[in-house]
Amino acid sequence: MFVKQLYTNCLSEAAYFIESDGVAAVIDPLRDIDVYLELAQERNATIKYIFETHFHADFVSGHLELAKATGAQIIFGPDAETGFDAYVAKDNEEFAIGQLALQVLHTPGHTLESSCYLLKDENKAPYAVFTGDTLFVGDVGRPDLFSGNLTKEELAGYLYDSLNNRIKTLPDNVIVYPAHGPGSACGKNLGPNTYSTIGDEKSSNYALLATDKDKFIEEVTSGLTTPPSYFPINAKINKEGYDALQAVMDKALQPLSPAAFKEKGKSGALMLDTRPAPEFGEGFVPGSISIGLEGRFAEWAGSLLPFDQEIILVTPAGKEEETIVRMARVGFENVTGYLEGGYPAWVAAGEERDMIITVEPDELAMDLPHDNNLVIVDVRKPVEYADGHIKGAMSLPLGDMMDPGNLADFDEHLNLYVHCQGGYRSIIACSILKREGIHNLRNVDGGFNKMKNEKGLEVVQEKNVLN
Repeated sequence: MFVKQLYTNCLSEAAYFIESDGVAAVIDPLRDIDVYLELAQERNATIKYIFETHFHADFVSGHLELAKATGAQIIFGPDAETGFDAYVAKDNEEFAIGQLALQVLHTPGHTLESSCYLLKDENKAPYAVFTGDTLFVGDVGRPDLFSGNLTKEELAGYLYDSLNNRIKTLPDNVIVYPAHGPGSACGKNLGPNTYSTIGDEKSSNYALLATDKDKFIEEVTSGLTTPPSYFPINAKINKEGYDALQAVMDKALQPLSPAAFKEKGKSGALMLDTRPAPEFGEGFVPGSISIGLEGRFAEWAGSLLPFDQEIILVTPAGKEEETIVRMARVGFENVTGYLEGGYPAWVAAGEERDMIITVEPDELAMDLPHDNNLVIVDVRKPVEYADGHIKGAMSLPLGDMMDPGNLADFDEHLNLYVHCQGGYRSIIACSILKREGIHNLRNVDGGFNKMKNEKGLEVVQEKNVLN
């Protein structure tokens, strides 16, 4: 028996490769499928099945790409309706994988079609359960994502029954392999690990400790932030189908001279710069948006960028293909080219440049008492702001900044000092502000991590921002 977790940090996503006696199955694959094909080749195995735990909202699955490449059958749990050829399994139906068996456990709650897959070993004993977004380490999947006309409270009720009737009844030593780890927006507060056991979750996970259904529903549905805007787009793509990744790559891998890049920008294409945040701050093409590959790139691209507008890229040297693939993972098929030679070519061509001034927290502390027009803009999530922020700072979460209406109050006379937790998100925010014509701003180096220890910057808590 061979089981491998394939974890993608920037999406907090886990896919799984299972193999026995040369027969393999893949669970919840990403859109770029080479890693699964390479594993099959290494194991001298044939991928027979592709199991989907549900219609994912936070990434585009590789089910169609992998099925086309291998001839494997795509399998969903009960109640799934797809726009492509797939097998909809019955509850408790089993599939042989060599000497192993994978049993379908229908577990509605995160979505109606959500299903877990129980892996039984060569002796038919339960070994591991692949829980998708039904059960995470320390958390459960949020019940407010796109399941027909059901309310989140109704779905949470289904989830309570699924956890108690299908998950908690499994042996304590069964390994829990979820679809996501820490940082995922598919839950509220996932634990730091990417796998666990049924016994550990029963003893520590609030959702499995709950014994009152009404209280469970209240706890699971309270404190939910608005899901990222790209979630319904990805869920629809995964349900209805999508273009081949190679076709997306062929359209996007078009080198553009500085002049051609400039002309496309003038014609309405959105310019995306994926270089590291500090590098972007030192100089960039005016009007471009920064989302560095070094952070949660795909998640922020999906949350901030339009899916119906042409996008052209400025990337680090040699990172054009990686950028396009990581965008395709969250459904972008509208990239039409990249700046050949990157930002150095733009500079060499003598084109206009912009930059972001970055200051240390001590400079902010010195300016704060003497500048009545100074505004500290905290672009972290509301929960981060509530846990502690600089006194007087305004909360403007990065995810809300692409709506120009949220920037309307920034008059020209204001001096904006923008920060996040460490510096990645604040550079994105500054690039958005500059794109909207707001240039009187500074990025605070090191973000709140450095600011909270600076004398002269008082840290306070304000929980009402969560109400």
